[in-house]
Amino acid sequence: MIAARPTIRRWRVLFSLLSLLAGLMMLISGQTATAASYQKAFWIPVDNTIERGLESFLKRAFLEAEQQQADLVILDINTPGGEVNAAGEIGQLIRQAPMHVVAYIDNQAFSAGTYIALNANEIAMTPGSSMGAATPIDMAGNAADIKIISAWSKQMQSAAQLNHRNVDVARAMVEIDTEFPGLKPKGTVLSLDAHTAKNLGYADRLVSGQDELLKQLGVNPDSVQHIDPTAGEVVARWVTSPVVMSLLLVIGLVGIVVELFAPGFGVAGTISLVAFGLYFFGHFVAGFATWLHIALFIIGILLMIMEIFLPGGIVGAIGFISIVTGLVMAAYDTKQGIASLGIAAVITVIVTILLVKRFGGNGLFKKFILGDVQRNEEGYVAPKDQRDLLEKTGVALTPLRPAGMVKVEGKRVDAVSIGGFIPAGTPVVVVQVEGTRVVVQEQELKE
Repeated sequence: MIAARPTIRRWRVLFSLLSLLAGLMMLISGQTATAASYQKAFWIPVDNTIERGLESFLKRAFLEAEQQQADLVILDINTPGGEVNAAGEIGQLIRQAPMHVVAYIDNQAFSAGTYIALNANEIAMTPGSSMGAATPIDMAGNAADIKIISAWSKQMQSAAQLNHRNVDVARAMVEIDTEFPGLKPKGTVLSLDAHTAKNLGYADRLVSGQDELLKQLGVNPDSVQHIDPTAGEVVARWVTSPVVMSLLLVIGLVGIVVELFAPGFGVAGTISLVAFGLYFFGHFVAGFATWLHIALFIIGILLMIMEIFLPGGIVGAIGFISIVTGLVMAAYDTKQGIASLGIAAVITVIVTILLVKRFGGNGLFKKFILGDVQRNEEGYVAPKDQRDLLEKTGVALTPLRPAGMVKVEGKRVDAVSIGGFIPAGTPVVVVQVEGTRVVVQEQELKE
């Protein structure tokens, strides 16, 4: 019995060595499998504000990655947050992606950026980076309505549950008025640095940078394909921001009003066209506007111009409805489109009142207003007879496109050209007078 003990010890030692060897082989094989698990990786930036333009770009990027049979997508997230609705659509896009998605946070992923990261299969963070602070705010920078906060909190919790993360942490990132012992006191919002996120299970990897991330994922840096937004998509992202969208509508509408007070086509009209052009171009590239919406807007503008020459107001009303319909339908969200247009309309009305007080009814705007007033004490006074101007010659004081102002026998007269554009300073002759409507054409000079 005593001689058998050394034999037992030898067998134990041998078993331990075999177990150690098997463990090493499993570790090596596991590393090899990891290195070979991703054959094609794509790197996609998710930066700046989260909005509908970013959603459109990411749809294209994920589609391209899927078409090229990528098995790994790395989202390089660096954002202060953005629209809740856009983040929700992007989160759904990530969840439905057929490839493995890693959210890489090298700087910040706040608010909507945190939600996007939580929808990924993994989250990797670098020292010094942070995430959280996901309380939704309104346009004035104040905390949103309690219903919106509650709904967003549920979305954050659902995203956290995808990879079995603590839902209380997600709630603490959203709900200001709730106390979470050990996480945050009441009245504050939770943000996590990289190490805290790792300890709480909100960061799966801590890496020093891109190279270490790719190394841990077993991806050759030279094989990674980068997808960047096109110039059009950059413009679309800028234009579809709610603030910029409202600003473009303000500029466009105010430009029209200023142009109505300034005879001829000038700077205000050009700026207005550029603003509306950017509005439709950005939404068209982002996939929200169609040719129908653009056509409605253009038809509305043409009908408004026709109202200058066709009395009654019906044509102008139809044109106005067509313009509003085109602008609202082109927006990524009908409610946002109506809100932005409403803001622009209020500002435009204020500007119009100021212009009327300052300049009166001068300019093209005068064509839309009945200048003659009927007073009971005076009876009806007919418009001034201007038939004596017929066949008289004068000079164009402003460009006629076709409306403008001419000078005939020393008098300034609002007139309309019959032959299209007439430059300022061109000799003209009155060829037709109908009530207050004076029609002129360019005078043919004899040699």
